[in-house]
Order: sequence, then structure tokens, then C-alpha cells
Amino acid sequence: MSSREYTIRRTTEDDWCKVRDLRLEMIRDTPIGFAETLETALSHGEDDWRMNAQRGMAAHGIKLAAIDGSGRWVGTMGGFVPDHETTPVLVGVYVTPRHRGRGAGVTDGLLEAIEEWARTESNRLLLHVHEDNARARIAYERRGFVLTGHTVPYNLDPSRRELEMIKRL
Repeated sequence: MSSREYTIRRTTEDDWCKVRDLRLEMIRDTPIGFAETLETALSHGEDDWRMNAQRGMAAHGIKLAAIDGSGRWVGTMGGFVPDHETTPVLVGVYVTPRHRGRGAGVTDGLLEAIEEWARTESNRLLLHVHEDNARARIAYERRGFVLTGHTVPYNLDPSRRELEMIKRL
């Protein structure tokens, strides 16, 4: 799971500082893209961040980091299976602005690794994207996700919606 410009790997508990720093960056960059506020994320202690980083090694979940040649974390994606009868869900998608775009390959590399994991759980991958996050929705559509027509309330503002998208693997 690597290229000449970056490496993709699962996170471990020891990565908690990097996981924390990237999470804070991603919330600052796209506040509507994630299920918590910056204030909440800043309130988490080391134990919380260690537990978050351990998701990379979960039995029915995954958390990946894309790391450039200098050691900087430039992207992340995660996935989990909520229960035995549910499709894997893509979560926590973020790529730093300098590494975005089809030419950079970071998003595609992370997603390919998530899809490889998801195939061990199902033949589909599900996600929710905020209705106002057009940039993300377009990126998902380019990568084969389609709107299902189903929406769920956005947990930070139930008057807003998250759009459900799915991809057959």
C-alpha cells in the first residue's frame, strides 16, 4: 500500500499524537465534514486519542493514514461495520489541501485500501456526506459512489441533512 510519494498504513495506539493533530486539522479545514466540533475534539484527553488511533487495528474496522516522504500525515480514512447485518461505512475522510486532487493520488490510494478492507466485509461501501459539502460529494461521485436517496439528520445540526451514498465493490 505505498507509492514513491506517500505510504498508506493502518494506525496504531502509538500514533495517537499524529491522529489527534490530523483530526484537529481536518475539523478546522471542513467543520461540516465531521461528527464533532473543534471544541469537543480539543477536550479529548490522551486516552481518547489512543483509543481513536487503535481503530486501525479493529476486528471489523480500519483507520488508515497517508504519510508523505518527510513523515507528515497528509490524509486519513476509516471504516467500520456497525453490526453484522450492516454494510461497511466509510468515515473520517480527509486529505490535506496540498495533496488533494486526482493527480496527487492520495485520495485514490486511501480509498483503494479502504475498499480492499471493505470487500472482506461486504460487496458494498456506504458513506454519509453533508448536504452542503459539494466538494466531497463530487469527489465521491467521481470514484463510483451514487446517491441512494436516503438522508439522515446531521448530528451537530439536525435541521441539516447528510446524504447517503453507496458504491458496489
